[in-house]
Amino acid sequence: MNDLENGTEPKRELVREEFPAPIGKLLGLTLTSGETGRATVEFEATERHANPMGTLHGGVLCDIADAAMGAAYRSVLGDGESCTTLELKINFLRPVWKAKLRAEAKIVRSGRVVGLVECDILDEQQRLVARASSTCMTLRGQLAEGRQPPPMTRATAK
Repeated sequence: MNDLENGTEPKRELVREEFPAPIGKLLGLTLTSGETGRATVEFEATERHANPMGTLHGGVLCDIADAAMGAAYRSVLGDGESCTTLELKINFLRPVWKAKLRAEAKIVRSGRVVGLVECDILDEQQRLVARASSTCMTLRGQLAEGRQPPPMTRATAK
């Protein structure tokens, strides 16, 4: 059992910021407050993000969930570590046209090499729009070279 699972990991809060990656900037994602093992990403869906049927494109929902799950997983990485997604699964549960969405991600299990993260995407009425899960892999040493994520702004550990 690791520190996250036994509750001994100190809580570190994320500071609300523009998402620290080019895709986040392109989509207009905002990384909002969270704590170790959790992250929330907000997004304003407009007609600009529509598929040919006029609803929010499923790939955009995948991007929002992937961003939140990646931020949650990154929150438990050590110095010099990076990560990659091994698998991403999403269930689309409700169509979206225009809405302010919130992706809430939490680590289910964080092992030494592989972890599982889940994410719910909710609309402004707290309705479940989509549910995603991701299997992530921690990269160290040569595997992490050239893959260092941009820094996430953190408040002081509690």
